[in-house]
Amino acid sequence: MSIFPPPPRRQSNKIMVGRVAIGGGAPVSVQTMTNAPADDPVGTLKQICLAADCGCDLIRCAVPSVRHAAVFAEVVRQSPLPVVADIHFDCRIALAAIKAGAHKIRINPGNMGDWEAIALVVQAAKDAGIPIRIGVNSGSIKHKNSNDARTIPQALCEECIEYVARFEDMGFRDLVLSLKTPDPLGTIAVNRLVAKQCSYPLHLGVTEAGPEEEALLKSAIGIGALLADGIGDTIRLSFTAPPEREVLAAKQLLRAAGLLRDHPVLISCPTCGRTSVDLEKIVAEINEKLRAFTLPITVAVMGCEVNGPGEAKEADIGLAAGAGRMTLFKKGMPQGTFAPDEAVAALLAEIERMVAGRH
Repeated sequence: MSIFPPPPRRQSNKIMVGRVAIGGGAPVSVQTMTNAPADDPVGTLKQICLAADCGCDLIRCAVPSVRHAAVFAEVVRQSPLPVVADIHFDCRIALAAIKAGAHKIRINPGNMGDWEAIALVVQAAKDAGIPIRIGVNSGSIKHKNSNDARTIPQALCEECIEYVARFEDMGFRDLVLSLKTPDPLGTIAVNRLVAKQCSYPLHLGVTEAGPEEEALLKSAIGIGALLADGIGDTIRLSFTAPPEREVLAAKQLLRAAGLLRDHPVLISCPTCGRTSVDLEKIVAEINEKLRAFTLPITVAVMGCEVNGPGEAKEADIGLAAGAGRMTLFKKGMPQGTFAPDEAVAALLAEIERMVAGRH
């Protein structure tokens, strides 16, 4: 276990998306969005099931037109996860999606414009007992100062709070807020601003972040910094990649932030000239084998006597190499010395005993 506890969470309202709680102290939930054609229920459901198998909590699907509502209804009926309808431009689509059984709808009031029509959507959501996510992105800011990058976070925050006030005037408070930019620093800034001004749960993400490798780094900065502040109730990592890749990365990000302990955490040194074993190969093997365990422990694999077990003494269990041998240790205390080709088996056997001892 980490010696550093996660930060206190921002106090937010709780809303329910189907069976999934967002805010109110609930665990940070992971979501993604399908990218199969909106008129392909089979492909969409296949993606949803893959995402669910990877640990996704809720899923979002685009509903581009009213005619797609029938397909969306079939997806909702068969989905193992709560389904969010992603709506743009036309309030009639939102009404159709609510009627089709959406567990939540996502709208950007800025590209719908007609507040009389939005009021009908709000009433329909209220009658259905489902929440609304207000999504505001930097590309859709209406404020005059939005061309100045220095003022984009402030403009985004002001616009979102104005929308919130409109919804509150209509007696609707079952809201999730989402304020995103393609720039992780902008995303950090705007969410810090809005977190101080209301208690609605926040959906975090860096929008249009790009291909997986680059998007992962942007998300780690933008989402990770906010989670380290205790801000954020649900997250989506946006990749130009299959949806399940977003989910796997989001789960890893929550683990790195200390907000999810569902598997062992593996720490290992980067190696140096003192390393006398093939540590990269050993670490890869251990990393693969640890996926079978759900015990929330920290496992260290160190390449020399400098890094382990001394510097890894906070780990629950680990291996440290030296002079072509590897020492098995628990909480910094040596338990035995093994040849490199025997050390992994010895480590895994001891973890098995730890699992058995917990039950």
